[in-house]
Amino acid sequence: MLPPFELDTHTHTIASGHAYGTIREMAQAAAERGLKLLGFSEHGPGIPGTMDPFYFLNLEAIPRTLCGVEIVHGCEINVLNDGSLSLPERFLQRLDYGIVGIHLPCYDDAGRRKNTENLISCMRHPKVFFVSHPDDDKTPLDYGLLVEGALEHHVALELNNSSLIKPQRRLNCVENYKTMLKLCMEKGCPIIVDSDAHDPSRVGEFTLARQLLEEVDFDPELILNTSVAKWKAFVGLAEG
Repeated sequence: MLPPFELDTHTHTIASGHAYGTIREMAQAAAERGLKLLGFSEHGPGIPGTMDPFYFLNLEAIPRTLCGVEIVHGCEINVLNDGSLSLPERFLQRLDYGIVGIHLPCYDDAGRRKNTENLISCMRHPKVFFVSHPDDDKTPLDYGLLVEGALEHHVALELNNSSLIKPQRRLNCVENYKTMLKLCMEKGCPIIVDSDAHDPSRVGEFTLARQLLEEVDFDPELILNTSVAKWKAFVGLAEG
């Protein structure tokens, strides 16, 4: 059996434009789920309806503890077709961590090799520590290259519970995750398990992800969620 997961760092509030909870509603849900740490990772520029990047300049206004849960701040930044990030540098510097991901509203499929190269290019930024939902064959990836790139650039690959809830919208996501997880175990590449919650009811919801990890007998030592201290050490945040 896998140990409990202590944190969820890929979530969205109403600020992202297509999510449905406030930061306090999301924090209350995290507390009710027994989480110790919650990360807000609002969508970066390029997603219809998301907030102006000015939002990230005022993150210090948000308490670092809400409902007894520690709060950290990220952004789910779009990978662009030239291999660059959709969030300018001045805003990146205000984040605790960055998540990079391919989203079809602001990305055109460039083929398996080029899609992977674009993701790896975005991993090079020192604020980027995670890749979101690398699972959809509508923008296919070379998982061997992806895992090698993640290891080289100190990035963890995400197992996204939301993708597993809606596999009909994420082409071949289950098989892609099995391929990715096998390679992660072979190479010693860490992963992050996230809810990708867009509503308080989904915060800390990892049921399907846990089932998949148990099915493939995944090494819990490679899962960052099992310890707040492990996650903080990975992204270079001090304890306390």
